[in-house]
Order: sequence, then C-alpha cells, then structure tokens
Amino acid sequence: MKRLLCIILFALGSHFAFAANKTLVNVDKTGLGLQGYDPVAYFTENRPVKGDPRFVSTYNGVRYQFASAADKSAFDANPSKYEPQFGGFCAYAASEGHTAKIEPDAFEILNGRLLLQYDQDVRELFNKDPQGRLKKADANWPGIVEKNGK
Repeated sequence: MKRLLCIILFALGSHFAFAANKTLVNVDKTGLGLQGYDPVAYFTENRPVKGDPRFVSTYNGVRYQFASAADKSAFDANPSKYEPQFGGFCAYAASEGHTAKIEPDAFEILNGRLLLQYDQDVRELFNKDPQGRLKKADANWPGIVEKNGK
C-alpha cells in the first residue's frame, strides 16, 4: 500500500512539476514580444514607443526591443518590473479565461503592472472594474497557461 501511495504521489508531483514549466507568451515568429514596442517606455513615457533592433534583451523566452540603451539598461536591471502581464496577451481576455491579441496603444499601468488590451473598446470594458478584472485575470492565468502553454 505504501509503495502504491509513493507511486501515485510521484506521478502527481511529476505532473505538477511539468505543468509548472509551461509558458505562454504573445510573440511573433521570431520570438519578438510587444510587436517590437519598448516595454520600459510604457512606464517612463506613458505611451507606446517602437523599439530599435539595436537594443534587444531576452527575458522569459521573449525578445524585447528598446528605444534607447537607457531603456534596455533599466529593463535588464529589473525585467519583472517592465514585463507585460499575462504573457503579453489581452488582460481582459485573461479575465474571461482565454487569450487574445493586443493593440500596443490599448494599454495601462495598473498597480505597477503593464496591462495590454485587445483594443481601446476592450480597455474601456476592463476599466469598468479594473481591480476586479485584474483579480479574475490573475486567478485564470495559471489555467490558461496549463491549457495553452508549451
């Protein structure tokens, strides 16, 4: 009986360890995230700014471009601060339990986190209850990654 219990626990542990390694990121065919926009500029300039291919960093399997060497340095010093939430997918969609593409200009910084949306109309829907939507998105995201991640 103990042996069977050990085998079951090992199998469950292996399944969860495997699932924990899944990732889900919104990138193009070359691995570029944010459609080439600078993640730091969203925080420092409060607008989307196209990155320059001369300034690139990779974090969590996503290649990001930056408008300047200073933005690249800021990102490299603290990438989790600037990384878009929900793998760079639409935050509203995550709150509904799925993924959706984004428009780089449909964004906001909420609770110090970069959130992107499908478009401006969806951003307005999200902002009818931003804290509630964010809480739902956070709760749904692990299941979305488990279902759709690699």
